[in-house]
Amino acid sequence: MHKPEVFLTTWSTDRPQLEHVRREVFILEQSVPEDLEWDDEDPVCVHVLAILNREPVGTGRLTPAGKIGRVAVARRCRGTGLGRQIMKLLTDAARHRGMTEVRLSAQLSAMPFYEKLGFRAEGEVFEEAGIPHRNMRMSLG
Repeated sequence: MHKPEVFLTTWSTDRPQLEHVRREVFILEQSVPEDLEWDDEDPVCVHVLAILNREPVGTGRLTPAGKIGRVAVARRCRGTGLGRQIMKLLTDAARHRGMTEVRLSAQLSAMPFYEKLGFRAEGEVFEEAGIPHRNMRMSLG
């Protein structure tokens, strides 16, 4: 497999590619209702986009409030380290913006991935879009 190109971008620059990955992973694969996937945060977030062979295969975003979300990797690229690359760019972007910590709402199945990156769970399990989640936080110190 070739190495994907992974870079920071904006919603206005790469919206079709960002939407493609999120539609594939969240709406089609995980059955997240489409009206819950899209929100008013996208235009003000820093986004990461991963491209492999000219196809969008990964994404994630950082809100101005320091919340990482919408981290998605196409099924064919999972287990390749792409998720780690996306998270590194997002946490580096947070540091660059002067943030001292980041937080996220992790699907329970993804918690081990985030724990390996240094995130710690907090609070109770809750449901979001019909999927069990738990809040996690990581210091950028």
